[in-house]
Amino acid sequence: MATAAVMMPSAQAAESTLGAAAAQSGRYFGTAIAGGRLGDSTYTTIAGREFNMVTAENEMKIDATEPQRGQFSFNAGDQIYNWATQRGMKVRGHTLAWHGQQPGWMQSLSGSTLRQAMIDHINGVMAHYKGKLAAWDVVNEAFNEDGSRRQSNL
Repeated sequence: MATAAVMMPSAQAAESTLGAAAAQSGRYFGTAIAGGRLGDSTYTTIAGREFNMVTAENEMKIDATEPQRGQFSFNAGDQIYNWATQRGMKVRGHTLAWHGQQPGWMQSLSGSTLRQAMIDHINGVMAHYKGKLAAWDVVNEAFNEDGSRRQSNL
C-alpha cells in the first residue's frame, strides 16, 4: 500500500486570496474590469475578493475619454475607479495612446495636428486622474508581435 504525504503551508504563510498572496511580497495581482459587468454579482464578487489592483478594460481609452475633440467624458472610467477604491483596491489607467479605439476625429490626424491633439488628450486625462491612479499604461501595443514597429498614425 502506497501512502503520500502532503505538505501544507502554515496558516500564516497561506493567504486566503490571490491579491493577499501577492501583497506578501510587495506585488499586486490585478485584473481588467469592464464597466458594463459591474452589475454582475458573480463577476464583482470574484474581482473584489481575489484582486488588489484593477485596470479599466476600455473605459479610459481615447475613444471613451475624448469622444469628440476637446470634449472629455470620464463617467465610465470613474465608475470603475470608484468601484475599486471603495474596496481598497488600486487602479491602473489604461491607456493614453493606442492605435486601436481611436475616436473618428483622431484617425485622420497626422503631424503637428496629431501631436497637439495627443498633448491635449494626455493633459486632459492626466489632470482628471491626477493623484488618483497607482500607475498608467501610457502607450499600448506600439510594436507588433515580431518586434517591428506598428503602422499607425501615432
